[in-house]
Amino acid sequence: MVSATARCDFSAPSPRSRHRLHRWSTSFPSVEPSFTSAMRQVRPVTVFTGRLSNLGMTACWSAASWSMAPVVAAYQAMRGVAFITAVTFVVEIGDVRRFDNPRQLMAYLGLVPSENATGERVKRGGITRAGNTRARRALIEGAWTYRFPARVSRPIQARLDGLPRTVQEIAWKGQVRLCACYRKLIAAGKPKVVAVTAVAREMAAFLWAIGKRSLPQQGASVNPRLEETFNPKPSAVGQRWRQGSGGESS
Repeated sequence: MVSATARCDFSAPSPRSRHRLHRWSTSFPSVEPSFTSAMRQVRPVTVFTGRLSNLGMTACWSAASWSMAPVVAAYQAMRGVAFITAVTFVVEIGDVRRFDNPRQLMAYLGLVPSENATGERVKRGGITRAGNTRARRALIEGAWTYRFPARVSRPIQARLDGLPRTVQEIAWKGQVRLCACYRKLIAAGKPKVVAVTAVAREMAAFLWAIGKRSLPQQGASVNPRLEETFNPKPSAVGQRWRQGSGGESS
């Protein structure tokens, strides 16, 4: 069982930020009716943001008693893999032990190059795009974070707290390798999209390695620290939801 303190980074806009937004929207003279109409559409943004925050908190509550919660926490050790990406990967892929090696997982995600063979001549093309679309999209979105130099930011450090040392070492090794991979491909003249796709392909290999070391054994109970982290206090959640939705019910 993985002992971890995963973070659910869902929060509605603060009262101060909403006040600044309202003050900004009312500071202009109402000369054009179209401008006034546009400003009236600013407030619903905070309402929808509050609803999004509520959905995120609901996902956190559901993950608290999930048998795969330790895996979700471990995946978040990787750069570019926050709560939603980790949950998406676990839901779509499941037990990574069903793949004998990371190359099988890459092929399942459709991140391997396509091939056109004629006799002894083999021509490689773009990725196959076969397999699971949602997991592939989540990895490619997360791979964009490797454009920047390798470092452990404060959000990542918070997600690393309580994780096994082996998982942390794999995550750091992956970050160093993937950041270098992106820089190497860009220096070789490859388009950014091609470089990011290559990084996403190697991300799958590191997630495979982390998943094999983090999957819970049958009959294992949920770690109390995971329960506390995934399931925040109802009062705080309710307050953020009321602030974000302006007191309206969903």
